[in-house]
Amino acid sequence: MRQVVLALQFLTRLPLPAVRADNDDFAKSMRWFPLAGLVVGALVAGCWWLGAKAGADWLAALAGLVAWVAVTGALHLDGLGDIADATGAAHKDRARLSAVLADPHVGSFAVVTIVLQLLAKLVLLHALMPGQVWALLLVPALARIGPLFWTMALPPLHEGLGSRFRSAIRWPHLAVWCLLAVLAGALIAPSLLVLFLAVPLWGCWLKSRIGGISGDGHGAGIELVETALLAALVVLR
Repeated sequence: MRQVVLALQFLTRLPLPAVRADNDDFAKSMRWFPLAGLVVGALVAGCWWLGAKAGADWLAALAGLVAWVAVTGALHLDGLGDIADATGAAHKDRARLSAVLADPHVGSFAVVTIVLQLLAKLVLLHALMPGQVWALLLVPALARIGPLFWTMALPPLHEGLGSRFRSAIRWPHLAVWCLLAVLAGALIAPSLLVLFLAVPLWGCWLKSRIGGISGDGHGAGIELVETALLAALVVLR
């Protein structure tokens, strides 16, 4: 239970009681990232559903998006922006990549990428049908399976958040969540199985362009996989 609370504290801005934990507990909290994503999904889907029930599609989309950003504190958008800035810098001098990732300032690549990401989610939320509310609830949960895979499959880019989780994740942990994802896809929305294409693709891109995984890589990946799942729900329904 302590590790579940830690996962929620790390991935959300929900008011939660303080818990006593060490570095080992924090690392093991990654095993529960998909469960924390389910809580995020419940809030997003609930706000979106209320707007849809009122017959206001754009209001539903906006409510869902605002809830998404608010409950996560834009944590993953920050990672997406950092990766965008680093990628933009790396095309001139790859040695600058790590320095740009560590730079707290926001560059033009980050601004454009974050705006496009928010617009993409807004448009896709607007395009969802009311009956897809349960699939929407699952999107943040499934996207947070990604960090377990990237932690296992990719070398840490540097000593930091990405490397801290590595010691606590094993393939059986990933296998359990993947099995649940397959069951969810089969029972609720087969298009959600796009997860098994999107997650490794992001891992391949990180390996080829960045060289490994970091906290920013996890955050950016969660954002992009969420958008890929939303797009699949709209296009493949």
